[in-house]
Amino acid sequence: MENGVYYGDGYSGDGGYMEQEEEWEREGLLDPAWEKQQKKTFTAWCNSHLRKAGTAIENIEDDFRNGLKLMLLLEVISGETLPKPDRGKMRFHKIANVNKALDFIASKGVKLVSIGAEEIVDGNLKMTLGMIWTIILRFAIQDISVEEMTAKEGLLLWCQRKTAPYKNVNVQNFHLSFKDGLAFCALIHRHRPDLIDYSKLSKDNPLENLNTAFDVAEKYLDIPRMLDPDDLQNTAMPDERAVMTYVSSYYHCFSGAQKAETAANRICKVLKVNQENERLMEEYERLASDLLEWIRRTMPWLNSRQTDNSLAGVQKKLEEYRTYRRKHKPPRVEQKAKLETNFNTLQTKLRLSNRPAYMPTEGKTVSDISNAWKGLEKAEKAFEEWLLAETMRLERLEHLAQKFKHKADTHEDWTRGKEEMLQSQDFRQCRLNELKALKKKHEAFESDLAAHQDRVEQIAAIAQELNTLEYHDCMSVNSRCQRICDQWDRLGALTQRRRQALDEAERILEKIDILHLEFAKRAAPFNNWLDGTREDLVDMFIVHTMEEIQGLIQAHDQFKATLGEADKEYNLIVGLVREVEAIVKQHQIPGGLENPYTTLTASDLTRKWSDVRGLVPQRDQTLANELRKQQNNEMLRRQFAEKANAVGPWIERQMDAVTAIGMGLQGSLEDQLHRLREYEQAVYAYKPHIEELEKIHQAVQESMIFENRYTHYTMETLRVGWEQLLTSINRNVNEVENQILTRDSKGITQEQLNEFRSSFNHFDKNRSCRLAPDELKSCLVSLGYSIGKDRQGEMDFQRIMAVVDPNSTGYVTFDAFLDFMTRESTDTDTAEQVIDSFRILASDKPYILPDELRRELPPDQAEYCIQRMPAFKGPGAAPGALDYMSFSTALYGESDL
Repeated sequence: MENGVYYGDGYSGDGGYMEQEEEWEREGLLDPAWEKQQKKTFTAWCNSHLRKAGTAIENIEDDFRNGLKLMLLLEVISGETLPKPDRGKMRFHKIANVNKALDFIASKGVKLVSIGAEEIVDGNLKMTLGMIWTIILRFAIQDISVEEMTAKEGLLLWCQRKTAPYKNVNVQNFHLSFKDGLAFCALIHRHRPDLIDYSKLSKDNPLENLNTAFDVAEKYLDIPRMLDPDDLQNTAMPDERAVMTYVSSYYHCFSGAQKAETAANRICKVLKVNQENERLMEEYERLASDLLEWIRRTMPWLNSRQTDNSLAGVQKKLEEYRTYRRKHKPPRVEQKAKLETNFNTLQTKLRLSNRPAYMPTEGKTVSDISNAWKGLEKAEKAFEEWLLAETMRLERLEHLAQKFKHKADTHEDWTRGKEEMLQSQDFRQCRLNELKALKKKHEAFESDLAAHQDRVEQIAAIAQELNTLEYHDCMSVNSRCQRICDQWDRLGALTQRRRQALDEAERILEKIDILHLEFAKRAAPFNNWLDGTREDLVDMFIVHTMEEIQGLIQAHDQFKATLGEADKEYNLIVGLVREVEAIVKQHQIPGGLENPYTTLTASDLTRKWSDVRGLVPQRDQTLANELRKQQNNEMLRRQFAEKANAVGPWIERQMDAVTAIGMGLQGSLEDQLHRLREYEQAVYAYKPHIEELEKIHQAVQESMIFENRYTHYTMETLRVGWEQLLTSINRNVNEVENQILTRDSKGITQEQLNEFRSSFNHFDKNRSCRLAPDELKSCLVSLGYSIGKDRQGEMDFQRIMAVVDPNSTGYVTFDAFLDFMTRESTDTDTAEQVIDSFRILASDKPYILPDELRRELPPDQAEYCIQRMPAFKGPGAAPGALDYMSFSTALYGESDL
């Protein structure tokens, strides 16, 4: 305080006691009763100190006139020694002593105005009271300070806080607020509830309240009666100085309790930080366990390759996988992002509160979760690829099985009755021409048999492929194939034996019917051609591309171009039959219409030829339908590609923008957070494009489309990109929020933060958001650190590395760098501060008792300490003593609980 004292409601500067008194008197504010109250209060106040020196005063205006007791009072309250007093009784001796006292007061920075030694020696009551008030202000009130307020304001705020919970107490000043005595009683009860039962007091009994407070204060607190209850009640406005003087005695009496309360508040604040950190750790452990357990349960399903080997079964599994991607996985993606956000927030809070970093239990670190997640995504990709491959394989199996059945049915129809025919002895009753006819007929059959060789081989080849592809009904396929092959071998043997028999009879039968033979020769291959053509026209096919169906259409068009030649051959063969019919009719040859060389007739060929001509347009329609299907597939490819080629670059642009913001290159932290929130909203607004793409992708898969030459994006890459974008936004939002938290809690300015970020980014050349040791050293030098190149400089730098990289990863993140820089320029709570606070609660003992903790701290925090504090093992400890020192260091990671 400079050159002045506090008077009344405020700081008076160069003004004096008398000047203020005169001003109040001019304005009609001076109450005559105030002087009486001040005299009584100031006298009691002086005696409360003089009794320590074994003396007292009775009349304040007389007993200080010689200056001796005035000098003694100053020595007692200041603890200093004043100059030796003059012992003479003359007036000038008294004036000299009073001047020594006034000079001592002035030496304490108090400027006395209008108060002279002569007035004190002459017994001027007003001047004497003004002098004592100046002493009270300087030595009893001036040092009172609450939250950096002035002495009077600080004392008033102290009273307000202490009495706030009490009914009928509202301290607004030092006169009317104390008239009913409840404020005095509340101050005593707040600090010593055992002395007063506040619940029995009434606002309607002010004299009783005042007497109760003054009696208790005098008897139990050693605070003398400085006020008269009757004076306070009979005065419209009690004297403010008198009340302030008395209240200041309460303040000094309870100052020890005030220290204990401050210590308790500091401990509560530290414990709340620890309790909140423990809650976050438990929440992290719970979320991590739940997510890892879900991944553990999901992996066997994704790794399973069990199937019933049917197309329907695999398609059902594919639909289950789509349901998993749409419904079951998205909440887990959000859970993983929340887990990482909570972990970063927890680590930031631990750093800001000067606590050791949190290390999750084994197997539950962020890297463990990340590795498990990567394994899940790898399993998902392999599972989907296997499902699609199985779909293609089983589709081909179904096609091959149908083709096998069709060819086997056709072959078995052809062989029906052939064994009986070959075993027949009909030729032994034939005439010569009939025998020759039978021989020619057998030759035609041999030709037909040879033509069917390819069909048997095709049936066997299809059966072999079905076995290779592990068709589920291979047993019946193999059984049928074996029956066909066995029958084929028997037909070959029977054919050989019958030919030998006919050759034996040929030596006898020679005549041949040339015309019938010509018909047989031409009819047999044409009939085979008709059978093969008909088989080709009804043959089933499977294609996956436009090129394949166009190839089939082109081949069919080439076939149709040969129909003209086939029609000529048909007319020629039918012409042979007509010629035979004309000869038979002309010459009336019995049995001449029967062709001994073939069982084929013109009506057979006509029927088959008509059948072939009817199958051609049907084949046209089948190919046209398949062409439309492939055109639709092509349209789906283009739809997916068009959408994917828009979504993919959009995701990449958003990722680049978010990364740029995360580098801290765009405005203040609030600006960065605002922009990240805008990107977050934009990303969620863009989600319908992803959902639309998923629908197109499902249609593509359901149409059995397995490749797309119009885009290099796949649904899997877009899904991963989308999830990475969401994760990147959440991570950057969390990092910026933590930086804001760091900045605000540590009191660093935005300019400092920008300087730290700019320096960090400058040396982060590859934009990886972390610095190598050499880069960190250069960054620190750029910020003004002097790191020498000698051995001492290297030791200093290694100490810094131990702080910013406690796990020895070989790199430093921006969060760790920022935490280090803020700690370099700001203060944080320490274990020493907490130990000092506990020492106050323990009354300077090296240990603390459970009852002391329960008395000074809230119940939950008291029990928190009692459960965790180790027993005190030093000498002279009371039963149940607890070691608060090791507990405090453990809170900051300097020892183990």
